Amino acid sequence: MHNLEVQAHRKTASAAVAGIAMVLLFVRQLPAALSQSNTTYAPVIGAGNENRTMPGTVAQTPMITVPEDFANLKLAPGFLLRVQVYDQPDFSGNIRVDDDGGISIPFLGTLRVAGSTIAQAQDRIQKEFRDKGILKNPQVTIDVEQFAATGATVLGEVQNPGRVEILTPHRLLDVIGLAGGETPLAGNEVDVKHADSAAKPISIYQYSRGSSGDSIRDVLVDPGDTVIVKRTGIVYVLGAVNRPGGYAMQEDGELNVAQAISMAQGLAMQAKTSALRVVKHGPDGLLHEVPVPYNRIMDGKEAPMTLAAGDIVYVPVNKIKAIFNTSSSLIGETAAASIYVVK
Repeated sequence: MHNLEVQAHRKTASAAVAGIAMVLLFVRQLPAALSQSNTTYAPVIGAGNENRTMPGTVAQTPMITVPEDFANLKLAPGFLLRVQVYDQPDFSGNIRVDDDGGISIPFLGTLRVAGSTIAQAQDRIQKEFRDKGILKNPQVTIDVEQFAATGATVLGEVQNPGRVEILTPHRLLDVIGLAGGETPLAGNEVDVKHADSAAKPISIYQYSRGSSGDSIRDVLVDPGDTVIVKRTGIVYVLGAVNRPGGYAMQEDGELNVAQAISMAQGLAMQAKTSALRVVKHGPDGLLHEVPVPYNRIMDGKEAPMTLAAGDIVYVPVNKIKAIFNTSSSLIGETAAASIYVVK
């Protein structure tokens, strides 16, 4: 009898040990099981620049990367806001910012929030509750449930012209970088058309490709703005040169006759330098031919003529061709000319 009791106790102890082992095995495997779970978490973005998650909520939209300067986010028409007034469910709910930039809250009416940060909008709503005597100490929080289509448009001489997505103001240099940077034909002027500035709808900045960018380092681009990187000036060298075509002006926008001919790899053997001329667009819109004393320039007796964007340097082969090749026919040749960038 005693032996039977001992065997029973031994079986009970073995079962207990086995149970403990199974529990330990389950605990060890629990993190791996959780990591393989299909449950995802949808971000709820609030005014404190925090990224909170709601366990068990399956995300139906792609995750949004919150920028470091999220506190500077400006609300705009189309945003879907979750407005919560602590302990006041009647005043809480999802509200869409309308086309005029306002939101409608019970007993407060329509409040304009477009152009405000989340913190500013919260303060405004709290102030309205206090000023109208509805709540003595309101505590309002705003979360962004859905962003409106935000971004800036970058056009002109950039690698990837089009729309770049930005939620907050970004530096102009960064916005140009988001569009792939400037092309070799980028000039030294960048225009920014402001979406929300009636007083100054366009700002013009001087910035040349390859420079340090100090001139526009502190310039900000807001969502909705349009950035236009202007093309550099083109000077055409046609006729008896070794490589006729259009040539991008220097980074500083200055180019003279001698430099233009040098870019075209010099004069051809049959060039008639005494009949060389420059076709310019006058302020009256008409074409004007200006003779160029090329031999005197090469002898150092006269400074080379400074060219402007769109000028045509024409080097005739002989006097007969110089007479019959008119300015209007030269304009037609520029349309088919190859454009070169000399580095």
